[in-house]
Amino acid sequence: MTQGKFITLEGIDGAGKSTQLAWIIELLQRAGLQTVVTREPGGTLLGEQLRALLLDKSIAMHAETEALLMFAARREHLDKVILPSLAQGQWVISDRFTDASFAYQGGGRGLDSEKLAILEHWTQGTLQPDLTLYFDVPVDVGQQRVSQIKVSDRFEQEQTDFFQRVRAAYLTRAKQFPDRIKQIDSSQSLSEVKIAVEQVLQHLLHDE
Repeated sequence: MTQGKFITLEGIDGAGKSTQLAWIIELLQRAGLQTVVTREPGGTLLGEQLRALLLDKSIAMHAETEALLMFAARREHLDKVILPSLAQGQWVISDRFTDASFAYQGGGRGLDSEKLAILEHWTQGTLQPDLTLYFDVPVDVGQQRVSQIKVSDRFEQEQTDFFQRVRAAYLTRAKQFPDRIKQIDSSQSLSEVKIAVEQVLQHLLHDE
């Protein structure tokens, strides 16, 4: 059986990942592919419980505790969902993965990237997504979008400078791994973003 592909979606809150998710699924299913849609933190029973803790703005925690909980949820996610699905030939689309830890815990919280790299290797070995779609948007645009649609969680209530650091870390990751991370300007119109997403996905589909 052919191994499935692993696609991750990244970006600051309000970048439009969720809006594009349905379009990505539609494109893959049109190509006759079986898809599994999941998210981080979360994706498993334990992961969703950890997600609730991590997003609860009434709970304060050390930045390293936050990172360890993220990677604990990720280990379960890999074991229970991602790796089995890929082995069955399914294409896995995850709303966030390890790049988010380097952006939020590394850039946002200021954790040493070497510590995060150790956790990354310990948790997932050499596994990396086949494709990461990084939806980039100015911080003020992202914050405005979030404020219009939902009550903020523990991350979304952070100040503008936090998200500036998160975005800078994402942009650094995109430059470090240009073959894997494809940057999409999500400040464009919805139709323009959809076209950009389709163009990137077609390259991966043609590699099949």
